[in-house]
Amino acid sequence: MRIATYNVEWFDALFDDTGALIADDGWSARHDITRARQTEALGIVFTALNADAVMVIEAPDTNSRRSTERALKAFAKAFDLRTREVLTGFLNDTQQEIALLYDPAVLSCRHVPGGAVAPAGGASGAPRFDGVFRIDLDIDATEDKVVFSKPPLEVEATTARGNVLRLIGAHLKSKAPHGAVGHDQVMRLSIANRRKQLAQAIWLRRRIDAQLAQGDSLILMGDLNDGPGLDEYEHLFGRSSVEILLGEAETALFDPNAVAALQAKFGHQPTTARFYLGHRKRYMQAMLDYMMVSRDLRDRSPVWHIWHPFDDPLCWGDDDLRTALLDASDHFPVTLDIDL
Repeated sequence: MRIATYNVEWFDALFDDTGALIADDGWSARHDITRARQTEALGIVFTALNADAVMVIEAPDTNSRRSTERALKAFAKAFDLRTREVLTGFLNDTQQEIALLYDPAVLSCRHVPGGAVAPAGGASGAPRFDGVFRIDLDIDATEDKVVFSKPPLEVEATTARGNVLRLIGAHLKSKAPHGAVGHDQVMRLSIANRRKQLAQAIWLRRRIDAQLAQGDSLILMGDLNDGPGLDEYEHLFGRSSVEILLGEAETALFDPNAVAALQAKFGHQPTTARFYLGHRKRYMQAMLDYMMVSRDLRDRSPVWHIWHPFDDPLCWGDDDLRTALLDASDHFPVTLDIDL
């Protein structure tokens, strides 16, 4: 079985309000890429992945006019993909949903949120992801209120063999200090954003611990917007959100790419995203997308694959796929092949 996570940059901009693809020569939300070019590229990438399930990060929006399910089903139909069913969880206001696109012949899936519904003022512990989490972020004896701008998607997936596993799709908040003016304000906002992100990671890790305590097989996947060396303030907090989510000892999750990134201070690090820095006139690469598995799944000898057009020989050697990966998104897919 192949399970994938893929952050598709501004997927929503490729659809009209009816969910139909807009594959024309107009500009997409990606720089210097037309809608037709991005749409075709995504079709090539999803076809090449040939996954049984794809956790789509930044999936098309759902609101009073638009529907994530309509849009993704139209996309799957347009490219004759096996992954033709769509599952969403708690929706958000960012125009970037989290959705699972899956093959119903291989998996049956349902949204199964964990945790108790939090009261209006929030709750400590591990409340449901559409609520408010209370935690003291700065050790001032006052609890802060934390919410997910994009609540993680919790999935109960049952394979054709009857094996049940939990999938959690996550997109943690970016640490970029948007709107800040001046060094001091940038510093304050950067530190506040990192605190919030670490609080989200703690919340998510508590849910993971609860699932593992029930004996569940679990995969955490998505864009964690964090990793070693991504900002100058991380030394203030001791651990990154990636390290918090990986956990320790018997309940630790495993992702070889996360381990390699954390260990390689000066050497080569795996990367899953490529961004253009206009002020420096060059590209930056980062490790942002992960697939962390519970110990029992690690024992099944899974194989991870980052579909990086420059780092992976198979992607580099296929001209059409290499170009499509660069046109489709600023992130590259990560797949996990495992016998389930």
